[in-house]
Amino acid sequence: MDYLEHLRSEIAAPPAGRYCREALLAGGYRAHLEERAPIARAYALESLLTGAKPYLYEADLIAGSTRGLFCEALSEAEDKYAHRLVESYGSRSFITNYDHFAPDYDRLVEEGVGARLSRIDAGLVRFAYDPEKTLFLQAARVAFGAFRAMILGYARAAEEKGGRFAAMSEDLYHLADYRPVTFRQGLQLIWLAHLSFVHEGRYAMALGRLDQILYPLYRGDVEAGRLSYEEAVELLAATFLKIGEARWRGGDDVVNICIGGVTRQGADATNELSYAVLEAVGRCNIPGPNLSARIHGGTPPRFLDACLQVIGTGLGYPALMNDEVNIPALARHGYRMEDCRDYCMVGCIENFLQGRQPPWSDGRFNAPLYLEAVWNRGRSLLDGAPIGVDTGDPEKLDSMEKLLSAYRTQLEFGAAEYMARFMNENTRLDPVHYMDAYLSCFCRDCIERGVDIHNGGAQYPSVHGAGCEGIATVADSLAALEEVVYHRREASLSQVIEALRANFQGHEALQQRLLSAPKYGNNLDAADQYAVWYVDTMEGLFSSYHTHDGGAIYTAMASNVQNISSGREVAATPDGRMAGEPLSDAASPMHGMDRQGPTAVALSVSKPDYTRVCCGSVVNQKFSPAMFESPEKRARLAALVRVYFDRGGQELQINAVSRTLLMDAMAHPERYESLVVRVSGFSAYFTTLDRTVQLDILKRTEHG
Repeated sequence: MDYLEHLRSEIAAPPAGRYCREALLAGGYRAHLEERAPIARAYALESLLTGAKPYLYEADLIAGSTRGLFCEALSEAEDKYAHRLVESYGSRSFITNYDHFAPDYDRLVEEGVGARLSRIDAGLVRFAYDPEKTLFLQAARVAFGAFRAMILGYARAAEEKGGRFAAMSEDLYHLADYRPVTFRQGLQLIWLAHLSFVHEGRYAMALGRLDQILYPLYRGDVEAGRLSYEEAVELLAATFLKIGEARWRGGDDVVNICIGGVTRQGADATNELSYAVLEAVGRCNIPGPNLSARIHGGTPPRFLDACLQVIGTGLGYPALMNDEVNIPALARHGYRMEDCRDYCMVGCIENFLQGRQPPWSDGRFNAPLYLEAVWNRGRSLLDGAPIGVDTGDPEKLDSMEKLLSAYRTQLEFGAAEYMARFMNENTRLDPVHYMDAYLSCFCRDCIERGVDIHNGGAQYPSVHGAGCEGIATVADSLAALEEVVYHRREASLSQVIEALRANFQGHEALQQRLLSAPKYGNNLDAADQYAVWYVDTMEGLFSSYHTHDGGAIYTAMASNVQNISSGREVAATPDGRMAGEPLSDAASPMHGMDRQGPTAVALSVSKPDYTRVCCGSVVNQKFSPAMFESPEKRARLAALVRVYFDRGGQELQINAVSRTLLMDAMAHPERYESLVVRVSGFSAYFTTLDRTVQLDILKRTEHG
């Protein structure tokens, strides 16, 4: 039986019934209305995890499905009641650190469910004198006990099915009390924990360093003759494929998995399981497993080639991450070196210390917007709204140094406003009412401290990422002003400002001169120097701020797809871009402006000091599918990656779908429902993307 293809067809069938998550939560709240919010919230989780029917596909190799959350339709009155009750208790969100978290699966696999419950019970005895800690641990006991009950529910469901599910049932009964002793059990435990977070409504919950966490169990099984490499790949693929169930709840989930890199001691961490994960995601061919591969100087050539082979299928992942940059970037913030070496990613490309800090949050900082604040006395050119401060008459900016000084003043104001808005949102929730006892069970050292993850229980404080947009838009604009206004004196700054106000209507000749100026992405210092300035300036501005618990504000050269929406806020810019057009994409050169080939791009993009950019950067590149067809061509790509990383590049992600194919998919979407492409930090089905995003991908320079 081809379990994977059978499972794929079962998952593709729409679920019966209606998504009833709120109704299940409401049942728990309704039965504990007199309890304090943290306890009531724990019982609501218990109602959710035990009330969702354990659903097993006929082709399941690993148990756990979100289909149990689909049930018979409630009446409209029942639905409204459940919604009102659940809404009254409230919930954290992305900006208040609800999800985008990599749980401590390492310790979960190492000790098992029973031992964790015992640690909670010991804490209840140890902190019996402290009402606040007792409240937290009581909530944690109910919540984690609910996870155990969920496991037992699946054990009984598998037992009832019998036949080949008998072995699955035995594994599940074992996992309810003891640590996993086989690879299958370890993978099963992690998947059910992940599923419990999905049931809660958390998004972008990372699996983390699976090839490190599960490798001891894999190696033990292989040495004992219980498991083959092919069987491990099949188990992984059958698990990852179910990430695609998220489509029935309204969209794809971004589940980051990290492979490769170095160990906590600094040795190469690549192992057989690294290749097995790669092969498994390739077989699944769905967007959800947002795979990240950590690369360092000692990474085996075979591993990098295997990554390129999967990228070449068109999936666009794994994203390639540079350990030689990311580890020092993390170490700058005072984390222990062993923990820095053990980093993974959450969401798209965000560096994260798995199970050691609260969930991630970030936002977008529209840096190009503040350019027009310089020449419009702190106001938008589009609608006159205040966006910055009045830095005086722009005609007095008679040198590049004065222009940069005025721009930095605008950016300082922008950063202050950004941080005020973030802190207002991030700190508005009462930490006791919005205690997150269940998530705390998956973070060191909340149980040992008897303290919630959001209130000082984690080993490290929370962090926030400021996604600084439009590095190429800024660099190209500054380079154009230096070239046209201050160096060649082909136009005055006033004339450029007049052209920007007119969106270049009647100023087409000046627009062409600006477009012809040096551009970032061509290994031209005249433009690249301003990318260096941008990275240093952004990090300098945001590093002076901290989160509510003293954590760092990371910077990122990333925009997701907000370069499109942010571009609508920005008038014409001195790089020749028209008003309302998309900004440059993340840390990449502006579409169509990288005209000297991929090597020049690599040399330009690696000039800034990305050890200052702790969150991560996104560099999107597009290569012809032909570049992946032979070992020789992939070796050239691998050499390019090595040069780029050796020079300080932080991240690289590659689209390998031809422009011709993308255009045909836009014209005939019905033929390309399974076409997956890399967007920006994540992959997606191309035909489901908004047309503006499709066009943005289409405009990327295709290297051959």
